[in-house]
Amino acid sequence: MTKLVELSQPLNADAPFWPSYPPFEVKYIKRKPEHGVNAQYIMTSNHMGTHLDAPRHFVTGGKTIDQIPLEQLYGPGVIVDVSDVGDLGIYTPDMIEHSVDLHDGDILILHTGFNRYGWYQPQGMADEERYIHRHPGPTREWCDWMLKRKIKLWGVDAVSTDHPMNLPIGRFLPRVAPRVRAECERKFGKEKLDELFPEEDYQLTHNVLFPHDVIHIENLGGDIGKLLNRRVTIGCFPWLFKGGEAAFARVVAFVEE
Repeated sequence: MTKLVELSQPLNADAPFWPSYPPFEVKYIKRKPEHGVNAQYIMTSNHMGTHLDAPRHFVTGGKTIDQIPLEQLYGPGVIVDVSDVGDLGIYTPDMIEHSVDLHDGDILILHTGFNRYGWYQPQGMADEERYIHRHPGPTREWCDWMLKRKIKLWGVDAVSTDHPMNLPIGRFLPRVAPRVRAECERKFGKEKLDELFPEEDYQLTHNVLFPHDVIHIENLGGDIGKLLNRRVTIGCFPWLFKGGEAAFARVVAFVEE
């Protein structure tokens, strides 16, 4: 028997949006009493909620959502718990290799634990600023390892696959960046910060991996915490967005029981 396990976050107008991006807007344009039908209209960026980035997001002329082979979006993989790294932590290849039976060409899903701070969590757990400003991420070692292992698709239960220090969040976002940098200096040491996050590694996982068609899913969630350090079958199902640089997606784990 195959059990389907949700790995996606909900999305509506209450969802936080990426800094400087427009919000998700939704309204009714028809209602049952007047028109005999209920119909809604939405306006949004592609980078909210659970979504898949296509290479086109960072590579002009790169593959768009409709050009990604279905085989890249479905298949065997692992869900790995890296939550021990904590706020602004760094996850590494060794953490994966020592936790699960990873195969070359797998789909790789990371549980950072930050889904528990998502906007949709119960009152007292949701922490929008912590979710966006303090999630963990990798360094360049990670990208080199991903290419070596031929990982075809990966994803995180956080707002980005990049560490905040390789994003506007830690580099130049007003009000936010000085606080994030100060916390990273306390965590790693001021003298080591530029070594871990050099200028050329800005938006590292996007710029290094997308030219090789190694793409990712951001804002995973659902019941990801129930499948830690396991091999499963994973499916990512975006809409067939012709020319799309990214797309909302439903992500599901298929578990044999």
